[in-house]
Amino acid sequence: MGKVMNTAIAIGAGVVAMSYMQKNNMMSQKQLKKMQKKVMKMF
Repeated sequence: MGKVMNTAIAIGAGVVAMSYMQKNNMMSQKQLKKMQKKVMKMF
């Protein structure tokens, strides 16, 4: 159950990051790298 929740959170975070990137391309690369590091730490 815990793994399923973490996966759902990671997917949700990814979707938010993608929508944020489309709105704000200037910050997208830095934000995406930060999000990827946070997701990797979760697993």
